[in-house]
Amino acid sequence: MGRRWGPGICAVALLCLAAAAAAGDPDPDELDRAFPIVEPDYGHTKLRLSEQGLEAIRRIENPIAIVGVIGPYRSGKSFLLNQLLSLSCDKGFGVGHMRDTKTKGIWIWGKPVEMDVDGTKVSVLYLDTEGFESVGKSNVYDDRIFALATVLSSVLIYNLPETVREADISRLSFAVEIAEEFYGRVKGEEIAFEPAKLLWLIQRDFLQGKSVQQMVNEALQRVPNANGNKYIDEVNQIRDSLAVMGNNSTAFSLPQPHLQRTKLCDMEDKELEPLYVTRREQLKQVVGSIIKPKFVQGKTLNGKEFVSFLQQILEALNKGEIPSTGSLVEIFNKAILERCLKVYKEKLEGLGLPVPVEKLQQIHEVANDEAKMLFDKQHFGKHHAVQSVLKLEDEIKKVYKSFLLANEYQSSKLCEARFSECEDQMDHLQVLKLPSMAKFNAGFFYCNRTFVTECVGPARERYEHRMSKMLLKSRALFIKEYNNKLFNWLVTFALVMVVLGRFVIKFFLLEIAAWVMFIFLETYTRMFWSAESLYYNPAWHIIVSSWETIVYSPLLDLDRWAIPISLLLLFWLFYWRCFARRKRGSRSLLPLHKNSHKNSNRPRSD
Repeated sequence: MGRRWGPGICAVALLCLAAAAAAGDPDPDELDRAFPIVEPDYGHTKLRLSEQGLEAIRRIENPIAIVGVIGPYRSGKSFLLNQLLSLSCDKGFGVGHMRDTKTKGIWIWGKPVEMDVDGTKVSVLYLDTEGFESVGKSNVYDDRIFALATVLSSVLIYNLPETVREADISRLSFAVEIAEEFYGRVKGEEIAFEPAKLLWLIQRDFLQGKSVQQMVNEALQRVPNANGNKYIDEVNQIRDSLAVMGNNSTAFSLPQPHLQRTKLCDMEDKELEPLYVTRREQLKQVVGSIIKPKFVQGKTLNGKEFVSFLQQILEALNKGEIPSTGSLVEIFNKAILERCLKVYKEKLEGLGLPVPVEKLQQIHEVANDEAKMLFDKQHFGKHHAVQSVLKLEDEIKKVYKSFLLANEYQSSKLCEARFSECEDQMDHLQVLKLPSMAKFNAGFFYCNRTFVTECVGPARERYEHRMSKMLLKSRALFIKEYNNKLFNWLVTFALVMVVLGRFVIKFFLLEIAAWVMFIFLETYTRMFWSAESLYYNPAWHIIVSSWETIVYSPLLDLDRWAIPISLLLLFWLFYWRCFARRKRGSRSLLPLHKNSHKNSNRPRSD
């Protein structure tokens, strides 16, 4: 069937496919043809998906198996697929007879072949690839086609004309490297996806007395290198890597169907070489016997899951300028890396910043070990997984660095807030109305204790130094002003007592005591004691102790309640002076002269 459709026909076909998909019961006639699933870009350097073919795959609900054919261009891959599907050239994959390649990109037969594999109904899809070494293409493009077919296929048929060449072995080593990385897991553990069964299909009429298996084995033997030639060493390394596919490969020979190859599509089986027909049927049986559903991460894929898998692979191949096993491993390990980083982040986020640096370091080491342990259990590949491990380490270092910076910021923010609160509190204690060393010490120790408890993290050491300097400075300043303020308050208190004793209470002894206190403070201390000797005198210590007891205690902070208490006392004195005393005084007044005269028994004297 031709590959070039008119725009109108393509639109109608897509509408039919969409309608069939919506109805849930696709029309078999619409799927009984080849669909492109991967197409080259204009420069034949990268690949892109074709929704036309992907829609046909998404319909499949059974587990999928892929039979892919790869090989040089003009080697009969499309014709071989038609033979395996029992289709003629005009109904099956397009077969070209010109010098240029007929198949562009990767095509797939839309109608799967239903098979029973170990009791499971499997939908087998046949995949045709663009040939290698075609004119006008880069080697990068060939490698991407080869890698994509290698990873997607359940059975990979390497179609080779006549013999196995060194270039064929070198190209296959790329697939084997993928096999080593993706399939070379410890037995019994979950694998990324099972390797494709490799079928070396050599089309030739004579084998010089050797079987194709012997030919393949000899081609893969190490080359003697007594002189240590670097090129031969590389060749032998390739052959050593191919040894891992030894238990997973089969060699099969297929004679030429007819000498006139350009007329093969017009011939029926009776016109072809009988030996070819026989071997072709045997080939069908061999392919059918080794078909297994595609397994990815331990489970089979349906149509939608296979399309998602294809998108991942294509992203990996198009990511770099030259595809490599490492890029494929990286894309498959990408999700695992994200999960490992998520575990690491969740462990650190549970701390609640800020925290001490030692604790953050301890949790970092625990979380780092957990993330690496998780990666070791789930990662893909062996050799190239080392690059993924290094990337995981780099990502963890970046995350840890960001947590260190965040911890530093949160610690500085918290310590700055506590420092500012303490500084404000110390400033407030400097301007107490009634100076109290006990109150200052209580605030001093409370502030220091709060700072030590709440200021945590890497900024603590720096702020502790600032805090110590600020507290010592505040304490020295308070002590310096404390004695002067207390002396002034005592002088003021003596004058107040003089006023109260003379004019309000009118208690002579209180007035005398207040005058004595005032004269002592203002005269005697200045005449006979210096300021230093006064403040260190035992008598002054008694005065300070008495003052502290009155001014501040856990039950009463006189500095806080001084104004309310003073107002209450003034109100009480005013009331007592103006009302209560007047009432008591009216009852105690001397009796009037006439009353006393009447009640007196003493004789009146003129």
